[in-house]
Amino acid sequence: MDRQQDYFGINVIQYCKAHNAYVDEKLDAGAHLEELLECHDRKIRWLQHERLVHLLVTIWTSLIVPFLFYLELAVVSNLLVVLLLLGLLVLLGFYLFHYFRLENMVQHWYKVSDRIRRKMENR
Repeated sequence: MDRQQDYFGINVIQYCKAHNAYVDEKLDAGAHLEELLECHDRKIRWLQHERLVHLLVTIWTSLIVPFLFYLELAVVSNLLVVLLLLGLLVLLGFYLFHYFRLENMVQHWYKVSDRIRRKMENR
């Protein structure tokens, strides 16, 4: 990854897939499981933070959409409000889809943590 790309963020889903591959590789190789679990749990906390931020943005966007809908129907019939409403609906759709993927990834990572712990117990 080059330096310029670091300034503009990361693709969280690709980051998660890379981490999944890393964990699978380390588990198959019989790596130091305590260090692997510590690393994995730290990444879970990061992903939970990302999920929380997206949840808050999704909630606020979801609250603004009905307000704009009411504004369009009851108060002002304006093309700008319609365009803003349509734009927010598209944005909300993307946020819901992304949040759904983050939520599923966190739940998957909980199972991976359990898998690492079971492997530690069975040593």
